[in-house]
Amino acid sequence: MLDRESSAPTATRPYETLLVKGEQRKLQILAAAQQLLVRGGWRTTSLAQIAKAAGVTPAGLLHHFESKQQLLDAVLEARDIDDDLHSDRSGDLIEQLERVAERFERAPDLVAMFVVLLVENSQPDAPLHDRLHARYHAAVETVAEAIRRGQSAGKYRTDVDAAVKAVEIVAFLNGMETSWLLEPSIPVAQVFSEYTCALAQHLAVEKGC
Repeated sequence: MLDRESSAPTATRPYETLLVKGEQRKLQILAAAQQLLVRGGWRTTSLAQIAKAAGVTPAGLLHHFESKQQLLDAVLEARDIDDDLHSDRSGDLIEQLERVAERFERAPDLVAMFVVLLVENSQPDAPLHDRLHARYHAAVETVAEAIRRGQSAGKYRTDVDAAVKAVEIVAFLNGMETSWLLEPSIPVAQVFSEYTCALAQHLAVEKGC
C-alpha cells in the first residue's frame, strides 16, 4: 500500500520501460514529484523540494523540465501512459473495468497523485483544469462507445442510455480512487468484482454474471 510518510522516490516505477535508455534521472524526478504531490499537492510543492527528493540540483531538474507546468503535465502523462499500457479501449467493457482494480496495487502513487491533482484543479483557472476536463470527457466517451458497441452487437440492452451510464461508470472509478486514498484497506478487487458483475447483469440482454 501507499506509504504517505515517505518522501523518497518510489522503487516501483510502472512507466520505467516507457522512456528511452539514458533517462534514469528524469524517472527519478517524476517519481519524486509523484510522491510529493500526493502529500502536498501542486500548490505547496516546489520545484526545489522535488529536486532535493530526486537527488538533483534545481538546475538539473530544469534541464529535464523547463517549468512546474511542464513537470505537472509530465506526471499526468505518466498516468495516461500507464493506462494505455494496461487497457484495450476497443475491448470488452466489463473485462476492462475489472482490470482497473489492478492499478491500485501496480501503481499506487499514480492513483493517489491523480486524485490529489483532480481535486486541486477543479476550478477553471487551475493550471491542469483544461487537461483534466478534457480527459474526463474522453473517458466518458470511451466508456459510452464501449456500451454502444455492445448494443450494436446485440450483447447489451438498447434501452440503456450509453452516455448517462458512462457518466455513472466513470463516477464509480473516480469515487473508488478517492475512497481508497482515504482508506487503503478497502477490498478494492472485491468491490470492483461485485460492481462489474452487477453492471454486466444490468446491461445484458441475457441475464447472468
